[in-house]
Amino acid sequence: MGKVHPQALASSTSCHFTSKQETFTLWMKSLVLNGKGCTVFDSNGQIAYRVDNYNSNHRDQVHLMDQRGNTLFTILKKQYKLSRFWEGYKLPATRNDQKGPCFRVGKTYSITKWDSSYEVELGLDKNQPYNYKIESSSCKPACKIFDNLGVIVAELRRKKSTCGIDLGDDVFTMVVEPNIDLSQIMGVVVAYSLIKSKM
Repeated sequence: MGKVHPQALASSTSCHFTSKQETFTLWMKSLVLNGKGCTVFDSNGQIAYRVDNYNSNHRDQVHLMDQRGNTLFTILKKQYKLSRFWEGYKLPATRNDQKGPCFRVGKTYSITKWDSSYEVELGLDKNQPYNYKIESSSCKPACKIFDNLGVIVAELRRKKSTCGIDLGDDVFTMVVEPNIDLSQIMGVVVAYSLIKSKM
């Protein structure tokens, strides 16, 4: 069986904005025993982000952390009437948080059978909202994230080994374009994965 990432693990830098296109490996496994979450490696094989909820029985709250274990976002499952969505709050948050969410991800429903679309609202904490859109196919474990101009800002696809073999259902490559807030886009991808029940 191939390795998820071939190099040794170490701390990576704490910069959260891209200056150039960057590639990450997402392994949909928690580093915590009996936890639910995922581990994100940068292109050097170093841990960049971790996601854990510390309690496999409590699936409506997870924590996005940097490589040192500092919480960047607490992501909570919410429901309003018939719609369900996930919201990301900066730093540790509770359900009664007064600051409000930084982002919200929810599924949009359409007549198209094979494609799924997800609406992403960003900047909610600054009252300057702007939107992303996530598009995925129900027959492929991949997605593309577009900004409000229709430009791809990130893409998630199944990771392959150097000889072209899939590394498994739980290993993905994520390509992020320049000038993107990495921690925020990671939060969005985590929320998307939770909606798709991949975590």
